[in-house]
Order: sequence, then structure tokens, then C-alpha cells
Amino acid sequence: MSAIRRDERVSKSFLRPAPTSGSTTAAAAEPVRPAPLAIAAILAIGLSWYVWHTYGAVSGALLIVGLLLGAALFHSRFGFTSAWRQLISVGNGAGLRAHALLLGTAATLIALIVVSGAGLFGSTPQVSAGPIGIALFAGAALFAIGMQLGGACASGTLFAVGSGQSTIVLTLGGFIAGSVLYTWAFPVFDGWPEVPGFLLSEHIGWFGSWASTIAALLLIVLLTRIVQARRTPPPTGSAPTATGLARIWRGSWPLLVGALVLGVLAAAVVLVSGGTWGVTFAFALWGSKLLQLVGLHPEAWSFWQDPDNAQALANPIWVDKTSLTNIGIILGAAIAAAAAGAWKIHTEIPWRTAVAAILGGILMGIGARLAGGCNIGAYLGGISTGSLHGWLWGAFALGGTWLGLKLRPLFGLGVPKPTDSAC
Repeated sequence: MSAIRRDERVSKSFLRPAPTSGSTTAAAAEPVRPAPLAIAAILAIGLSWYVWHTYGAVSGALLIVGLLLGAALFHSRFGFTSAWRQLISVGNGAGLRAHALLLGTAATLIALIVVSGAGLFGSTPQVSAGPIGIALFAGAALFAIGMQLGGACASGTLFAVGSGQSTIVLTLGGFIAGSVLYTWAFPVFDGWPEVPGFLLSEHIGWFGSWASTIAALLLIVLLTRIVQARRTPPPTGSAPTATGLARIWRGSWPLLVGALVLGVLAAAVVLVSGGTWGVTFAFALWGSKLLQLVGLHPEAWSFWQDPDNAQALANPIWVDKTSLTNIGIILGAAIAAAAAGAWKIHTEIPWRTAVAAILGGILMGIGARLAGGCNIGAYLGGISTGSLHGWLWGAFALGGTWLGLKLRPLFGLGVPKPTDSAC
């Protein structure tokens, strides 16, 4: 058992890591949790039917893609937060190599989709470059600090909440609060120096953009292997909780399998909606709609005066792409966790862990809006479409991860050490 502090065990214990290569013994599978499974399944089926028939095929299909994303995120325990933490703290690059497979898969499929020009349900796939400037750099670093304090990234927050992890509910609450705080203070953040984005395909064509992206990802794989060989970090995996075909819905998936599946599903979002997968805009939207319900008027804030934002706030959430996939992720993870016997609410949360979760969520909410996206919308969406801002987001997020690791002990949160053993 690694030297992980007690509060970290409380917040993470139900999330079993993906198996390491060479694992041969399966851990005992937990019994199915019938009540959470039935509730989540009924909600998923009912909402999918309602959204599809009321708001159209695009909305219904996005919700279904979200359900699949939630199941894949849970079963692979796919982490952005933990991958960067392991790389910075002990030199373990396995998580970052999984990112490379995810990004490469998504980049390949999105290139084919965009070049063909044909999306499902009449959508026209389009990509654009994110602006590059101080807001991007500061937002990415701030988001990464928040990840390390809050214990999850944007997608990780959603699937962990669906899986019943109490601490991450606090992170989600902070995430929404930080997103709303940004929209309220938008005039303070607007107008920071930036230059237009750079899209590789506009300069070297789609094949050149794809080839350059794949080459860069292969270089990352090589570099992480060199770093890992020099630092010899401890293993971080455990045996799967089920074997054979049952492992598909009952056990943990190999991390690279999860990366491949998530890459396909990220491309499916483009195929269905015409745009890349995003997460965090929905948090600003949900929080502002909640303020409207209690009689406040966020629609008067300058952020929501933008025509596109104003329309999103006026419309039901069932036509907002990010809301649909987010809700699907939560329900999909709940179904997967309950089927695997891993859905459980943890009521014992140390106060310092709770403070870190809320503060981390607030930092992620502000950071994501500053940077124009999170680990999904900016990092995955940017790199997979050949936008330079995605690579820059990742670089500054690595710097923010280093700062976040320095802050974690202040809140009683553990940091991996080379002397730790696998747990």
C-alpha cells in the first residue's frame, strides 16, 4: 500500500486504477448496486427518448454519445489530473502516453470527418483556432492548479460525480461557482492581449496538419519513455476487477483501450454536432440559469449580452451541446459504476479536503473560461484539430500542475513519491 494520506484514500478509494501490464490476478468483483443502476438507467432511457423526440436527432444523439463517454471514462478511469501529477512528481509518463493515443485517434478521425465534409443529421463539421494570448496562458495554469486541488479535471469531475464520489460533488459546485464568477466579472477579463489563432490545416493542408500532429505525439511518447527510464517510477496499477467478456461492463479497462474508445467518441461529437467536444461552458450556463430561478438577472451581465451566449441562456439546456454531453457523462458513469458494484457515496470528507475541492473547482471554472476551454475543449479539441492553442494550453497546464503539487500538502493531500509502492 503506498504512503497515501488518509483523506486521499477517502476521496479516491472507490476508483480502482487500470491494470498494469503483467497483472494476472483479478480482484474480486463487487455485487451490482441495483437501486442506483435502476435509477440511472431509467433516467438515461427516459431523457434520451424525451430529448430526441422533443428537441431533435442531434440533441438526442449527443446525449447518447455522452452516456457512452461516461461509461468509457469510468471503466478506463481515464485521468488528465493524475497523468500530469504522475509525470511531474515521479516521472511516470504512462498517462501522458495514453493522452497521445487519445489525441492521435481523435485527430485521425476528425481529419477524415472534416475533409469529407459530411456530418450526421445534416451537420457540417467545422474547426477553428483558439486565440493565443495572456488569457490562454493564465487560464491553463490556473485550471491545472485547480485540478490538483480539486482532485479531477473537467471530464473527471463529471464521471466521478456520476460514480458517487462525494468529494467531487464539492469540486463540481466550485466549478460552477467559478464559471459564474467569471461571467459576472467578464469586463475585468475581456480585452487581454492576444493574437489570432493558428490552424495548421490553413497553412499545410489537412494531411500536413494530421501528419505533423501525429509526429509530435510520437515524439512525446518517446520523451516520456526516456524520462521514465531514467527516473524508474513505481508502478501505479492494480488487477482488473473482472475477466473475460464481463470485464467490458464489470471491470476496469486497460488505459490504452480507454484512450482509443474516448478518441472515437470525441470524433463522434464532431460527426453529430459539427463541433468539437467541450465541457465547461455548460457550468457557466447552469449556474446562471440557477441564478435566474432565484430571481437574479445574470442576463444583464456583459458576458451574456453576446448574441450567441444570450441565445444559449434563453434556450433550454436540452439544445446546448455541452450540457447534453455533460449530463450523459454523469448518467453513463452512474450506470457503469452501479453495474460494476462501485457506486457508493462516501460521507466522511476531511474539512481540508472539502476546502481544497471547492477552491480547486473555483480555480478551474475561472481558468477554463479564461483559456476558452479545459482539458477537453482546449487541450483535446485544440490538438486534435491542429490548433496551436491546444499545444500551448498543455504546456502551461504542465507548469500549473507543478504549482498545484506544491500546494496539495497544505490541504492534507498526498503527492506521489518515488519510494511509494503500487497500491
